[in-house]
Amino acid sequence: MLISMRWLGRHVDLSGIDPEQLALDLTLSTAEVEGVERFAPYLSDVVVGHVLEREQHPDADKLSICKLDVGTGETLQIVCGAPNVAAGQRVAVATVGTVLPGDFKIKKSKIRGVHSMGMICSERELGLSDEHDGIWVLPGKPTIGAPVAEALGIDDWVLEIDNKSLTHRPDLWGHRGVAREVAAILDRPLLPLDTSLPELGGADPVEVRVVSPACSRYIGLSIDGVGEGMTPDWMRGMLLATGQRPIDLLVDLSNFVMGDLGQPNHAFDRDQLAGDGILVREAREGETLVTLDEVERKLEPADLLICSGDKAVALAGIMGGQDSKVQQGTGRLLLEVACFEPVPVRRTSARLGLRTDSSARFEKHLDPTLPLKAAGHFARLLQEVQPDVTFPASLADAGDWSDPACEVPLNPDQVRRSLGVGISDEEMSALLSSIGFRVQANGEALTVSVPSNRATKDIAIEMDLIEEVGRLYRYGNIPERHLTGALVPPPVDHRRELAESCRDLLAGGARFHETLSYSFQSDALHKMLGLDGESYVSVINPVQEGSARIRRQVLPSLLGLLEPNRRQRDEVRLFEIGKGYLPEQASERGEPGEVHELALAFCRARQSDTAFDEGCLPRLMAVVQDLLGSLEFHEQQFVAVKQAPVSWLHPVRRVEVRVGAGDGACVGFVAELDPGLAAPLGIDGELVSDTAVASISLDALLEQERSGGSYNPLPRYPGFKIDVAIVAPEEVPARDLSRVIEKAGKGNAKDLVIFDLFRGDQLGAGRRSLAYHLVLQSDKKTLTDKDAQSFLRRLERGLGEIGAELRS
Repeated sequence: MLISMRWLGRHVDLSGIDPEQLALDLTLSTAEVEGVERFAPYLSDVVVGHVLEREQHPDADKLSICKLDVGTGETLQIVCGAPNVAAGQRVAVATVGTVLPGDFKIKKSKIRGVHSMGMICSERELGLSDEHDGIWVLPGKPTIGAPVAEALGIDDWVLEIDNKSLTHRPDLWGHRGVAREVAAILDRPLLPLDTSLPELGGADPVEVRVVSPACSRYIGLSIDGVGEGMTPDWMRGMLLATGQRPIDLLVDLSNFVMGDLGQPNHAFDRDQLAGDGILVREAREGETLVTLDEVERKLEPADLLICSGDKAVALAGIMGGQDSKVQQGTGRLLLEVACFEPVPVRRTSARLGLRTDSSARFEKHLDPTLPLKAAGHFARLLQEVQPDVTFPASLADAGDWSDPACEVPLNPDQVRRSLGVGISDEEMSALLSSIGFRVQANGEALTVSVPSNRATKDIAIEMDLIEEVGRLYRYGNIPERHLTGALVPPPVDHRRELAESCRDLLAGGARFHETLSYSFQSDALHKMLGLDGESYVSVINPVQEGSARIRRQVLPSLLGLLEPNRRQRDEVRLFEIGKGYLPEQASERGEPGEVHELALAFCRARQSDTAFDEGCLPRLMAVVQDLLGSLEFHEQQFVAVKQAPVSWLHPVRRVEVRVGAGDGACVGFVAELDPGLAAPLGIDGELVSDTAVASISLDALLEQERSGGSYNPLPRYPGFKIDVAIVAPEEVPARDLSRVIEKAGKGNAKDLVIFDLFRGDQLGAGRRSLAYHLVLQSDKKTLTDKDAQSFLRRLERGLGEIGAELRS
């Protein structure tokens, strides 16, 4: 939010105040000021010029040769193309060397044979408005040669306040509220502001009916005799300084009142309304409204509308309608100032992707007493500019509201205990009084009367008042003390511990890189993986077009990152720990169920046709095996599955990961990616379709008991490595082969690892070859070749019992 120092000066005396120091004071007591800048610093180099003469250019019908006095004692000649330049005018002159917005530097030039020593500027060229039909003719008689900003009183400093620090303080969304804080900080009085209504006529007011609880108060003020006046320069300057583009008098007045008091308002052209009555209601199914930005909006029953008769003329709290807008020639107005409930405004604004200065304020709870003040403020400002306007009817004021002002008891001793400083009762009272609270002593306690601007969803209990005293006293003035009290260990988050352990192990010895992807899944990836049959949580206004779905699994997000990560790499190892969101497991409040997942992906460059390549699947299985073992899940199995857990995996090369005794519990899967997805995912070419992926449920892992660590002494006797290849039917799982090997080894077969999987015509249909590394080592003696031969004979007999054999 931008705050103008000159604007603040309408409410509190800022003479002698340094903007930088004020910014620091506001940061320490009220809200964080992110920056301080001088408004339009280039206006200091643009000076007031007096047009002495104007004559037609001899060689150009649309150019004029002007002689100007810019206060230097010499007459300046400038060639100007504006149709409205005339002798006697005071204008804005950029002399040679001046730099205008867009880094446009004024240089000495020759235009159609005539020398020009500068430029007479329009408002658009100075960045003040979009007006460029002619030069900017300055009002009154400002001092010749003076900087334009100084001469017109638009020299200003702007404070930028972080919006996040104002979300709980709707009273600070206007300059009056900020000025109240500044007055308290500087110990200066808040200047009075007359917001009373001017004299109103005796005609009946506009009939206002409020049939929706989303509108607590609606004020309608009829105004006649509006002419085509100009916005005062002081007001235009303040609007410009705070990021508002001046448009015309009525729009500028509306924006100024909103920026001054923080209360949005809207002016209707009364002649364009269907009738004299106003109805506040919810939209009907299928209803539409063309808003001021000339966009037709499709409405839903939860949207709040302002209607004239039965026709919608505004989207309540967000934007007016095109058909009833004020424009050139509007003479009769209906001024709307209302209070709308935050939730409907916020939901409609978010659904339509239409966020305005008005909706940003209504999304907070506004003071219901403010509309009357804003109506009076608008009327009096309009009267200042156009004294002939009249108010023919009494005020329309409808709605069900009450003044939120309240009294809150305050125990001074509790203030001192909470803040840790010996502040007196009198000083507490003075601090609270400085921001408009009334404090009355009531024995040993204080009774604080909280005005409506702070009692609206803000100050309600004693601790709120203690916070006010603390920030006004300045937390920096409270002496530091060592913390005392019992040290209570925080509860252990086992899921977080498990996730951190996985990160350390994968990013460390396994050499995987962690990714952090968005939870939104793109439509393209969704379609590519064939996920149309699944239900998803979707958002109405996605951050990125085509990414409205929130993912159910983390692994698909990881697949979308393979292509950018494979560039200039022979091998890609990625993992991500994140959440999936399941709408079918929604809570009673409608929040989707969350599942916590570890996803891994592994692919590498194509090997030559003659080189041995064990593939990515066994390698990734080994990574998962080591990971689970390091996490103390030593009882683990990899079981071949016929039914794929997801549709985009390889039709055969996939295993289920089980942890625990016996058959164990399924905690995830490891598989190769469907080869047909390599090209769509952009990982074909140098990378083979042999891409392995894994998904491990952290929630399922947490439900399993860890087997704990055990001490294995260093071996006393040497061992030797053996490689065996086993041909087995496809239906015989690898775990059964591993059990036969371990049984044949009689406790001496160790470090069993699958390193190759082969299928071929020479093996026969429905058969495959699995190759194992293992170590034969005894804890009691040195094994010999004879022991190895005995092991192989026992292994061959055991394999025969399950229909398998050693491959020769």
